[in-house]
Amino acid sequence: MPFPRKPPSLKLIDGSREPTLGVVVDLPLVDKIPAAPAWMPNAHAVAEWDRLTPILFVNGLLTDAGLASLGHMCAMHGKIVQLYAAGEAPTASMAGTLRAMMNDFGLTPVAQGKVTPNGTDKPANPFAQIESEAAASAKKDKPRAKR
Repeated sequence: MPFPRKPPSLKLIDGSREPTLGVVVDLPLVDKIPAAPAWMPNAHAVAEWDRLTPILFVNGLLTDAGLASLGHMCAMHGKIVQLYAAGEAPTASMAGTLRAMMNDFGLTPVAQGKVTPNGTDKPANPFAQIESEAAASAKKDKPRAKR
């Protein structure tokens, strides 16, 4: 029986020889908040677009490449709201798709910690701050030698 695959998070901790692991592509941010696309299927989708675009723009998460995905997410939201308004429930596939799209933009509580605004650099060593605080604390608490 072969060994199970190592999760990517453990590969990052152990280090990897794979040069593409952890490479981040900086996509260009939009210059201003865009208007809703003309193809939006209903007013609920347009309202969701108008609600989310300022939030994503201010937080540096709205890129030119992500506009189509955001449009599709808003369209799915609009369709689900229409179904609820008609007294029907959305299919599990629709609800799951919307949740997955929301996770991609960091719009759920769990996903907020996983999404990094474009243009922000992560520290090379996440433990560096802890190490420096520990060193400063040890230096401060070090007993002085008697003369």
